[in-house]
Parts: sequence; structure tokens; C-alpha cells
Amino acid sequence: MLRHILPRALLGAAVIATVAGGYPYLERKAIAVGTAQVGQVGQVGQVGTGTGHGSGDAAPPVDFPTVVERYGPAVVNISVTTAEQRTSVPMPNGIDPDAPFYQFFKRFGPQFQWPQGNTPRVMRGLGSGFIVSQDGLVLTNAHVVDGAKQVKVKLTDRREFPATVLGVDARSDVALIRIDAKNLPTVLLGDSSRVRAGEPVLAIGSPYGFENTATAGIVSAIARSLPEDTYVPFIQTDVAVNPGNSGGPLFNRYGQVVGINAQIYTQTGGYQGLAFAIPINVAIKVEAQLLAHGKVTRGRLGIDIQDVDQGLARAFGLPRPAGALIDSVEPDTPAAASGLKSGDVITQIDNKAIDSSAELAAHIADLKPGTETTLTLIRNRAPLTVTAKVGTLDGKSTAQRDAGSAADRLGVAVRPLNEAERHTSGLANGLVVEETDGSAALAGIEPGDIVLSLNGTPVTSSEQLRALTAKAGKQVALLVLRDNSRIFIPVELG
Repeated sequence: MLRHILPRALLGAAVIATVAGGYPYLERKAIAVGTAQVGQVGQVGQVGTGTGHGSGDAAPPVDFPTVVERYGPAVVNISVTTAEQRTSVPMPNGIDPDAPFYQFFKRFGPQFQWPQGNTPRVMRGLGSGFIVSQDGLVLTNAHVVDGAKQVKVKLTDRREFPATVLGVDARSDVALIRIDAKNLPTVLLGDSSRVRAGEPVLAIGSPYGFENTATAGIVSAIARSLPEDTYVPFIQTDVAVNPGNSGGPLFNRYGQVVGINAQIYTQTGGYQGLAFAIPINVAIKVEAQLLAHGKVTRGRLGIDIQDVDQGLARAFGLPRPAGALIDSVEPDTPAAASGLKSGDVITQIDNKAIDSSAELAAHIADLKPGTETTLTLIRNRAPLTVTAKVGTLDGKSTAQRDAGSAADRLGVAVRPLNEAERHTSGLANGLVVEETDGSAALAGIEPGDIVLSLNGTPVTSSEQLRALTAKAGKQVALLVLRDNSRIFIPVELG
């Protein structure tokens, strides 16, 4: 299943980001709507057979045919099944663009409705994964197995096993599942911190259900920050990744897994040469917590941050465009207690230099709650050092806490536009949708949409949206900005 993200910094671009996996299809004439850490794997570079060499080592590389022969049997096909009650859903916003017949039904416009009723619909999806321990631990994407009623794993030798989901971490999009089997083939894990732009990489997965398909390319960039995925510094590649590849491994030239293929940017739903993988080092940290506790605990300061470009660097008196610019500081958080302010540019945390907002977010998330950390920053063109005690990142976003009952009835988590988004979109006010559920999700509201008004009344805060929703009847009309176009979307309130 594909997840759609409207990039906050690319509001005018006709590009959508999707997860690479989960390929939905028809079951009993019903089209499914919606979306379809690691175990005791030892240290990095010690899983599987042989000794590992990180990217850039002097050890001789392995040719890709050998990688496929040696580690292809450890790459699995994952199929999931869910059964959901679905009422009528508008087209095309409520339907996955990779769903069968989407392009046909799209011609009818957003007023087209799926058949009425609460008939249970069976949803099936396909994804990929890879075995990391001989006793059956498998890594995949969270979006491949999250919410699944039944998960099956198929090996290249055609054996099939029911799988148990041991843990799912939506923030990193990493999941750990287990199958009951022994002496299984495994992959070799590498060190994603040593991945370099320009080096060759290989993906193995099940695009569109074609099992154990190998595709190759190069690393296009590292430490990419994507909308709604602030805790993962993605590896960008030009490897051909398509629906069904989600959860599959990304190998380096030494035959080591350095990433988990997770998302693609596409205008068509298929390969465009823009694929993104979760660094395996991130997955390993998630794996350890999922195996031990079934969930992941992360550190939190309570700030919204963005990257620093050349213009911002000049405006804030920085020698070069680097660091993480604080957009806002949440009240009653460690950041507020430490005296951090909007406009501060964090350039270093403890002894680590910060080049991007993704690096800072990932570093803070890795810190144990209660840890004291030292932040070096620039404020009013002068250097400053502050100490903050890291808090605990809970399962709710800032937007969910702010939205209150509006999120409950309308089904959206929103936040005000920050300065950069106001400049990019040309809007003075608006509420950015960060998460959707229930009524809003069924109506086709998407993360990244900017809510401009409700029933004709402009909205400028989550409190106002909450109040308007509370007074509304059973249906409201939201005016949203999407892909630089304004559209009204009717929403039947829960």
C-alpha cells in the first residue's frame, strides 16, 4: 500500500512521495482502501556468514551476481491480510493511486462513490523483508505489516510460514516479525554510517509481486530528510524500487545490507529514480528495543526545526548553511526549560557537529530520557551553549495534542504554518495536516494538505478548528491547498 505525502517544502511541485511497498489488489470484487526490530543479530557486520567490511573498506568488493546468489535466499516475500468495515469513500482522494482501476475511476472525479454499505472488505498486500537470524527473525517496514490480521512469509524455496509481528515502530517505519523455523539463510549487516554518495548498491525485493527481483544503481545522496519522517536520515538511491519492494534490503558492493527500502517519489506510482532507504544502523537500534520491550522509547526536547539554506545562513550570520534552525519551542518541555528560543540555530550537540535538522532529530531521539545534553547554538549572531535534560517522546505528535477534540471528530492532527512554509506557499495563515484518521482520512484529506477554512470560515489555529468542528453539523466542507491548488473536500464528521 502506498502512503502519500505532500512535501512541506515542495508545495508547488507535482510530485508525490509514496512508500514503496504493499501492493493492494481485488478480493471478492471489493477494492481495498487504505494501507496494507531486529532480533538477536549481534553486532553490525556480524550477521550471516563471513566477516563484514563497511562501505569504503579496502577489502575486495563482491560482484552483484554473487550477492544475489549468496543472500537472495534470505530475502522473503511478505503477504498480509486484513478485514475492515468500509463505508462509501470518495474518489480519487480516498483511493490508493496504485489500486487496480484507479486511473479508470479517476475519470469520474471526486464525486464518484464506492458502493454504499458496511460489507467487510478483505484487503491483501504484498511487501518484502529479510531474515536477520537463523531462528526466524525478519526485518521489514512497519507500513507493510502494521494492522495486519494475518502475515505470511514465503521463502525462495517456496516454503511458507505464518508470522508473528513482534513489534512495529511507525516513526522509523521499521518492524520485526518472526517465523517458526530453524537454520534459515541470513543476510550480512553493514554499517550505514560509512555509505557514500556515488557508490553502487543493489536491491532485492518483490516489486508488484515478482519475487526475488534484483535491481541496481548508485547512492544518490545520504541523510535525506523527508516530510513526516523527521527521525530517519534516509539514503537516497536511483535503484528501481516499486510497490512491493518495501521492506527489502539494500546491499552495498560488499554484500552487506546498509538499508531497508521504504519510500519512493513518483508522479506515476512507479519507478522514477528517486528511492529512499532507512539506514540499517537506525533499524538495528529500533530492533534492540522492539525485541526487548515491544516498543521504542526516544528522547525529546520539544522543538520544531528546519534545515538552514544559504539565505537563512546569511540572515542569521552563519559562516555556512549548516545546523538546525528552531522554528518553535513547545511550552512545558525540556527545550523551554533550558531557554531555547525560536530563531536559535543549533550547530552542535555534545561533541557532534550538526549539519542538518535530520541529524539533530536522529541524535536526540537516540538519547535516553533523563540524559543531560549540551547544545551549542547561534543566537543573535553570537555563540551560546545551553544544557538541556532530554525528555521522553510519547506516541502523540504535537499536532495531536494541540488539536484536541478536533482530531477526535474530524480526524486530523494539525499545526500552524511555520515561517518557511508561509514564504513557500504565499499564505499568511493556514493549518498543516500532519496526521489523518477516521472521517478526514476517509474523505481523502492527506498529510501535507494545508487547511484554509471550514465551512467558509478561515482557520488560523487548532483551537479555532476545534471550536468550529464542535459547532458543525454532520458534514463540513474543508478548503485545502494541495499541489498549489485549492480544493473543497466534504467531510462527514464522526
